[in-house]
Amino acid sequence: MDSWFTVDAIDKDTYIISEYRHWEETHCYLLKGSERSLLIDTGLGICNISKVIEKLTDKPVTAVATHIHWDHIGGHRYYPDFYAHEAELGWLSGGFPQPLEAIKGCVVERCDLPDGYNVDDYELFQGTPTKVLHGGEIIGIGGRDIEVIHTPGHSPGHMCFWEEKHGYLFTGDLVYKGTLLAWFPSTDPAAYLNSLEMMSCVQAKKVFPAHHSLDIQPEIIQIMRDAFLQIKETGNLHHGSGVFNYDDWSVRL
Repeated sequence: MDSWFTVDAIDKDTYIISEYRHWEETHCYLLKGSERSLLIDTGLGICNISKVIEKLTDKPVTAVATHIHWDHIGGHRYYPDFYAHEAELGWLSGGFPQPLEAIKGCVVERCDLPDGYNVDDYELFQGTPTKVLHGGEIIGIGGRDIEVIHTPGHSPGHMCFWEEKHGYLFTGDLVYKGTLLAWFPSTDPAAYLNSLEMMSCVQAKKVFPAHHSLDIQPEIIQIMRDAFLQIKETGNLHHGSGVFNYDDWSVRL
């Protein structure tokens, strides 16, 4: 199971923990401070991410998810100290808008599972956060301050995390190279555009997405914003309007 995770260093105190055997190539991020560490997303939960994290930090770990989708909160069970946005608290207590059997189907059909893994053991994480976020908070971890930015669209409580000191922007499922998903009933295409407009004003030096290629430049946020604006101008920024393809990304509405 050790081969499930791939670890890359951004700098001496910031790491990417990737799950490349998942079809969406999920990325989680560990930010180490002098007092504690912050883990942004915890992946699918198929293998124990805490075994990787404990090799990278000896400080207490607070977990925070960009949003409460199953491929971002699977490892939360290892971190009782976790934060979540108010808009998605119901998803942590039985209200997730996708049946567990459908999720298990995705795990079986679209993951290169470890030998011996029993998908019947897969569970959707449920729990009560130690802190409810609303957007605008600063998470201090000792020498590093991370701003919480509420960016709904992909999900009601989606959040990006901005560390101005380093110019690091962690974008979750708002921005990545691949097919952006805004077609589920729980998504909001208009809010997605508003979030892209807001994030395009952030002077990021590096953008770190939750999926697929890590070779991503900050300019992609403006490019995506402009594309969404064009979709809006043609009257197509709504559910059911289809898939819009661009150079190395697309959006499904």
